[in-house]
Amino acid sequence: MSIKIELLNSSLDKKSFSCGKEMLDNYLHFQASQDVKRKLCVVFAMFENTTLIGYYTLSNSSVPADAVPEDISKKMPRSYTSLPVTLLGRLAIDEKFRGQGLGGIILLDALKRSYEIAGKNIGSIGVVVDPLDNDASIFYKKFGFIALSGSGKMFLTMPLIEKLILNNL
Repeated sequence: MSIKIELLNSSLDKKSFSCGKEMLDNYLHFQASQDVKRKLCVVFAMFENTTLIGYYTLSNSSVPADAVPEDISKKMPRSYTSLPVTLLGRLAIDEKFRGQGLGGIILLDALKRSYEIAGKNIGSIGVVVDPLDNDASIFYKKFGFIALSGSGKMFLTMPLIEKLILNNL
C-alpha cells in the first residue's frame, strides 16, 4: 500500500466513502469542501491513488480553564478563563479499510500536525475531541485522551502528544 495523507482535494473519490456513521459520511460528501472554503477547518485525507481511505479535520478552539485537570490548569495564568486547543473535529476510516490499524495512523498524523504548529504558528496546549459514541471514546482512550470535566469532550496535552510522536517514529 502506498498511502498518503494530504489536504483533501477534488481528485479524490469522496462519493464512495462510507465509514458507517451517517453524520461523518454526510459531512465529507456535502459540507467538508464548503467548510474549507470558509476557513472553518482544514480537512486532511488518507488515500491511495484516488481511493479515499479516511479523513480528519483540524481547527482552533478553546476549553474552559476549569474543565482541564488541575495539574494542567494550575500551571496556567489565572487570568485565562479559557485555554487554546486544537480541535480534532472529525476522524473517520472507510469501512472497507477497518481493522488494519489505519485509524491509529491517521490519528497520529493529526496529532503530529497539531503538535508541529503549536507554539510556532498558533497557541495550543493540547488536542480536544468530542467523541461521537462510546466506540470513539474507547479508541481515543487507547492513545491517552482523558475526559474533560462536564463536557463529554476528551483531551490530550501537547507534552503527551510529543511522547506519542517520539514513540511512533
